[in-house]
Amino acid sequence: MKATWEEPRWEDLGWERLAAGVGRCRLPVWDCTVGLVTWQGGALLIDAGSSLAEGAKVRLEAQTLAGRRVDFLALTHPHFDHIFGAAAFAGAHIFAAAAEAAAPTPDVYGKAGREASRADAVRNGLDARSAEEAADTLVTPHQYVRGNLTITPPGAPEVLLTTTPGPAHTRNDLVAVVRPRNAPPVIFCGDLVEESGDPQAGPDAVPSHWPTALDRLLALGGEDALYVPGHGAVVDAAFVRAQRDALATRFGVSREPTD
Repeated sequence: MKATWEEPRWEDLGWERLAAGVGRCRLPVWDCTVGLVTWQGGALLIDAGSSLAEGAKVRLEAQTLAGRRVDFLALTHPHFDHIFGAAAFAGAHIFAAAAEAAAPTPDVYGKAGREASRADAVRNGLDARSAEEAADTLVTPHQYVRGNLTITPPGAPEVLLTTTPGPAHTRNDLVAVVRPRNAPPVIFCGDLVEESGDPQAGPDAVPSHWPTALDRLLALGGEDALYVPGHGAVVDAAFVRAQRDALATRFGVSREPTD
């Protein structure tokens, strides 16, 4: 008789269990979050780590937790610390946010985008050889999301991939809304929300829209949701509201109260 697979203890691998079949880990150096959603016969990973070596480590741990290989990979935004491990997930169907521009393929995964990501990784402390290797092997996403896309394989919790809150941290922000059975929603925010440091606004950010993006994020999750930031500890709706207000002040964005 074939043995029935049982979900391992997430904490044994250094992961944080957030609901049945839903968890995340915090990677070293940049404190970047990787999320995982598992169900009978499938698994979705959210972000892939900052290098091929880190991606390979995440893949082994995710396979242990899911009892199978990762079927889907969702990239919350195209910064090196979230995407450079993607090539370790051969065979996974990769989702990313479509750019605002009409072009179907955002250039962040093209030659110029890869070089910019490599340079940014080295600037932020990634070993030059690791950065070059990851940039050279960076996987182009298979499917670009514009608006909402729901993933509901049989037996899986509902997972909504959406670009509707952004653009904000980047022009390619993707949020994953997971709705486990009999548990509050779990919102993987990418770097729309950061807990272990101030949100970073680089040249690809849209600061004028960021407070509105967090209003939309709150509307997606509601008061009881667990909000998983791209960096740092899991937070609640009150934290997201406070960060929204701080960003409005920081960027000089005038807004009408919504709560």
